[in-house]
Amino acid sequence: MEELRVSGMNNIGEMKTEYDTVQYIVIKLGDEQYGVDIKFIDNIVRMQHITRVPRVPDYLKGVINLRGEVIPVMSLRVKMDLEADEITKATRIIILKLEQHGTIGIIVDEVKEVVTLTMDEIEKITYDGKEDKNIFLTGIGKHDNELISLLDLNAVVMDR
Repeated sequence: MEELRVSGMNNIGEMKTEYDTVQYIVIKLGDEQYGVDIKFIDNIVRMQHITRVPRVPDYLKGVINLRGEVIPVMSLRVKMDLEADEITKATRIIILKLEQHGTIGIIVDEVKEVVTLTMDEIEKITYDGKEDKNIFLTGIGKHDNELISLLDLNAVVMDR
């Protein structure tokens, strides 16, 4: 049986272990894999008609009507300075619920799988100010000999 090491207390007084885990939905943008913390995901829907909204930044594609709720939708590719979206059968809109920003949809090329990462499998990123894309990441996850860039959703949806 594997020994469980204790690494202190969390902020509500419970014992915290090295094996605390976080679940991520792995998405693809081009050839890159990114992880989206599952606790922020409300829904994943197929690509649908997006109604354009005038005078918004180019990464905001417009709004969709999802069961009577109007939800703004953004292109993750455009926001991260990648090439424009290519809509395929695998393209999805992930509906996020974020405390500071409310509900927003993000367009992704493909939703692959759910992975569970322990804190040991996540490496934090240090910023040097040169790599602009890194401002959207909280860390790098290691899963099955693959690297997954973990998205900082608040940074992604923030206006800049």
